[in-house]
Amino acid sequence: MLVSVFLALFLPCVGMSAVFLVYICLLWYAAAYQSAGPGAENYHSQKTNQELGLSAAQLDKLPKITGNELLMGNDCAVCLDEIENEQIARVVPGCNHGFHLECADTWLSKNPICPVCRTKLEPEFFNPPESNPC
Repeated sequence: MLVSVFLALFLPCVGMSAVFLVYICLLWYAAAYQSAGPGAENYHSQKTNQELGLSAAQLDKLPKITGNELLMGNDCAVCLDEIENEQIARVVPGCNHGFHLECADTWLSKNPICPVCRTKLEPEFFNPPESNPC
């Protein structure tokens, strides 16, 4: 009788312990090799390329105007504050959205896209074609 009680208590504990160990090993394996797999390198390189923003030299090439010259409204979409008439604003070429100079530089140094319409600032803007003397 004592042996049957021992087996009735011991065998389920051993079985549950084995299941728990297999579960822990699977979690460890998934965490260790989470980024590995088909296409993981391509995904990582695409993500880093998209996250690269504009350099300081590129930011200097973007147009600057005063707040009263803005065409598309005078609200800065980055800080959600109003651009005053005498404040310097930076304009994104192509879409003409304007932002506070500091807000635009901070945003564009991390993301090469307009914060409002997601227009991408293409490299052709910063490297204009040479004019033909003919």
